[in-house]
This record gives sequence, structure tokens and C-alpha cells, in this order.
Amino acid sequence: MPDHEPEQQEHEAGGADGAGAHGAGAHGAHGRVPTRSERWDAFKQGPFLPATVLVFILAAAAGLFAGSYTYSMAKPTPHHIPTAVVNSSDSARGKAFLEGMEKALNASLEVRRYGSRAAAREDMEEQKVFAILDVPSGSDESSEKSSGRASGKVTLDVSGASGASVAQVLAETAPKVGEKVGVTVAVKDVNPLQEGDPRGLAIFYISLAAVIIGFVGAIQLSVHARGLNPAERIGFTVLYALLGAFVIAAVVDWWLGALDLPFVESWLILALTMFTSGMVFTMFNTLFGRWAMIPTWGLMVLLGNPSSGGAVSWPLLPSVLGHIGQWLPPGASVNAQHTAVYFGGHQHAFPFLVLAGWALLSSTVFWVWRHRHPGGRANAPAHAGA
Repeated sequence: MPDHEPEQQEHEAGGADGAGAHGAGAHGAHGRVPTRSERWDAFKQGPFLPATVLVFILAAAAGLFAGSYTYSMAKPTPHHIPTAVVNSSDSARGKAFLEGMEKALNASLEVRRYGSRAAAREDMEEQKVFAILDVPSGSDESSEKSSGRASGKVTLDVSGASGASVAQVLAETAPKVGEKVGVTVAVKDVNPLQEGDPRGLAIFYISLAAVIIGFVGAIQLSVHARGLNPAERIGFTVLYALLGAFVIAAVVDWWLGALDLPFVESWLILALTMFTSGMVFTMFNTLFGRWAMIPTWGLMVLLGNPSSGGAVSWPLLPSVLGHIGQWLPPGASVNAQHTAVYFGGHQHAFPFLVLAGWALLSSTVFWVWRHRHPGGRANAPAHAGA
């Protein structure tokens, strides 16, 4: 027994030395300071790179969001206001009033002369003019009295439903100009907004809801229902658009009573808006993958909503935005809904063509490049016995 003790001690010592040497070697290998290239590769492959990028994207988006709405809405300025003028002549009084209006509005009054109030009112219903100015000549006092107009009196008919902000600008400017040139101005809103929507913003809000929920719904399908195949994804986008639009219209009309909607028409406009918005995100998701939210947000929210004419009528928007907005889904939705609610019987095809065009374009891009869209299900393998 004693003879084995030194050998055992030597073996244990050697084992300890070996373990120590191995441990030191291992520690040296793992303890090596990573190179800059290795650290960069680890950063790119981990979650920190996309998180860092998102920090800067969100900060930029916040500034752009505030800036786009402030630029278009904070200080509405008349740029181009089509105005009907009837019963006018070349009298000094009529000229002075029209020149005073154009000067006060920064030469933005586009005068369109009509032979009768009926013709001017028809174009107001068609939303071709925003106001009707009745400027008497003043050269024949007896004719003015017989027609029921007082000498030196200008009648201004505005249409709050055509654009509350435009009507307000005209109604505030005309009496001041009349006072300067020595005429009395009578202002009348011949097509007022509904009682539950005194500022005319309800249509903008319901259209905004359809736009936002439209692409948020598509995002949620991508996250929680990735297994949907392309046709199934389009089908579920149609379903949530129809149901979501119905709920929006029901809440605003039946529950809150803010707007008296032509329900079926308004519902379908909102549904088409929601579907289009959802498919726009789906298209960008196909093209850009996880960064699809950037072009979607830029197109639909940063550019589309401020230029839609819903919060500020297009004649008061910066001219470029006023033209661009009519070709984007938010602007088309506001235009179609606005006409449906306030100008029934005078609906135009243009906003529906814009919405349908964007929906068709988005769906086509998604369908053609559907193999690039994240998600979907692999085909089930055939049975071995088949």
C-alpha cells in the first residue's frame, strides 16, 4: 500500500497539472480580444443593428410626421379658389370689390363669370366653384330695386360643405373688403355642414381610420398569420376591410350620430380604402421585406393624409400637395366620401378610379412576386404510398 502512494500522488499531481495546462490554454483561447471585424460581424448578425437603425428611423419619422402636418395645416393660405361671379359688369364698384378680394386673398381668386345664379349653383354642387359672388353693376338703381337687391350690396354665397376652411376665409375677408370699397356684403352659407360635424373633420377622421387600420391589419396578418398563402391573404384583407369599414360607419352614424351617412355608399368607400391601404403595405412587404413600413408610412401618412384635403381644403394647401393628394389613396377616399355625404347625385368616378388603381397595382405586384413575400405554407409532401 505505501508503495503506491507516491505513484498516486504523482498521478494526481500530473492530472492537476494537465488540467491546469488545459484550462490555461482554453482560457487563453476564449479570453482573446475579438478583432474589430469580428465585433462588427457579431453586431450585424445580432438584434442590435436593426434595433439601432429603428431608433434613427423612428426619430426621423416623428419629425417628418409633425413637419408634414404642420406645413400643410398650421397656416392655411389661399392659393387657388374658383369663384363664380354673376350679375357683374364693368362698373367701378364691381371692379373695386373684385380687385379688393384678389388683393386680400393674395391674387388667389379665380373668377368664373356666369349668366345666372342657377348655372353657378349647379357648378357649386359639382364642386367646380367654392363660392358665388353676386356683384350688381350699380348703374341702374331701379333694376336693382326691382330684383330685390339693395344698391351697393354684394351677396356672397359660400359652401361650408365644399370646404369649411375655404368658406371661413371667404366669409371673413369679403365684409372687410366691402367696408374698404364702400359696399355692403351679405354672406350666406347655402350648403352648410351637418350639425354633428361643425368643423367638417369627421370625414377626414373616418378616412384616416380606414387608412391606418388598413395597413396595420396587413402588418398583423404578416406577424400572426404568416402561414396564409397569397390568395388567402388577399381574401382575409377583403374580409377585415369589409367588417372594419362597417364598424367605422356604424359607430360614426348610428352610435355617435356625428354624420348622417349614405350608409351603403360610405361603407363601401371605407372598405375600398381599407383594402387598398392593406394591399399597399403587402406590396411593399413583398418588395422590401421587414422595412416595408417605411415606404407605407411615407406614402399613406406623411404625404397622403396631409394632402388629402380632409382637414384643410385643397385650395388652401400648398399647390404641389393639393395636386398630388388627389392621386393618392387618402385623398381619393376623402373626395369620394365628401361627395357622397354632401353632394349626393354628383358623385365623380375619379376618386374611385384612383383607389381601384392603387388596389390593382398593389395586388398585381404582390401576386407576381408572391414568392418573395415572407410567409406562406409549403406544399404538403405526397404520401409514400402514393
